[in-house]
Amino acid sequence: MTLARQLGEALARQHLMMVTAESCTGGGIACAMTDIAGSSAWFDRGFVTYSNAAKHDMLGVDMALIEQHGAVSREVAEAMVRGACLHSGCDLGVAVTGVAGPGGGSPEKPVGTVWLACYMAGTDLLECRLLQLDGDRAAVRHQTVIQALACCLSLLEQNPT
Repeated sequence: MTLARQLGEALARQHLMMVTAESCTGGGIACAMTDIAGSSAWFDRGFVTYSNAAKHDMLGVDMALIEQHGAVSREVAEAMVRGACLHSGCDLGVAVTGVAGPGGGSPEKPVGTVWLACYMAGTDLLECRLLQLDGDRAAVRHQTVIQALACCLSLLEQNPT
């Protein structure tokens, strides 16, 4: 995957480490990054926090935040990425939470709804995007991985190193 290679090279140039916090992609972003030989130089770890309890236990997401906004929300995506950076000590984090389908959607959050957050720890660089993706479960997950990698690259370009 070209985006993953580009992201890895950008992380290496800036001497930064990356972490993922994934729900709907189930580790797909981490897989894309670690498919690249030598990725241990810039990829630290990935959290797969599929359940609300995992989001709370592993990333420190407040259960009240989940109850108030739902797991698939801007607020939870932002809390996930901040928690991933805090709990790993990494410089760059990405988090995704969404409805990959085929079930689980609602009128407010239909299948294909994904919140994506990228964050540079120690800065105020935070980008959060609402994605409305088409296709089956595999297509939604694949598109989410691509969007996450692109978001991380975009954030790194804004990083004043």
